[in-house]
Amino acid sequence: MLAGAGVAFEAVPSQVDEAALKAGFSGPPAALAAALALAKARAVSALYPRALVIGGDQLLACGDELYDKPRDLTEAASHLRALAGRTHELVTAVCLVRGGERLWAHEERARLTMRHVSEAFLQSYLAAEAGEILHCVGAYRLEGPGAQLFTRVEGDYFTVLGLPLLALLDALRARGVLAA
Repeated sequence: MLAGAGVAFEAVPSQVDEAALKAGFSGPPAALAAALALAKARAVSALYPRALVIGGDQLLACGDELYDKPRDLTEAASHLRALAGRTHELVTAVCLVRGGERLWAHEERARLTMRHVSEAFLQSYLAAEAGEILHCVGAYRLEGPGAQLFTRVEGDYFTVLGLPLLALLDALRARGVLAA
């Protein structure tokens, strides 16, 4: 998304143990997404203290359950079956950090209602998207065939994709990183 928006950047994995942060966390999904985004940004900022670091995270909440990226296609199928016919929320957080200090943070939510799907459709979808959906928290890509899974999407498109891009671009412009 950043490249598509014309933003120069370097991707650096944070090596943050997300599972450990999630296990020790109690609070709403938005606070957890924000904590994960900040932890990732601070970890990279420790390596590059003069750089402006963008940290982000996205969680899927349905009822009282949080979903992680599926580990395999069997788990992806299980997630999709559990979400079918229900509305879930994608909570996305982004922050800017320099020298370990949080300069800006933002959270957005999107609500998606998934239709009921037949087992034949589900298997066809999994076969077509197998190489992509294991990297997606909901086991779907709205920008691809995953759009067929939904009856309603409320919220910003970029937030659904995993980054509240418009708010981030505004924050970068406000800091002189991008032309105003």
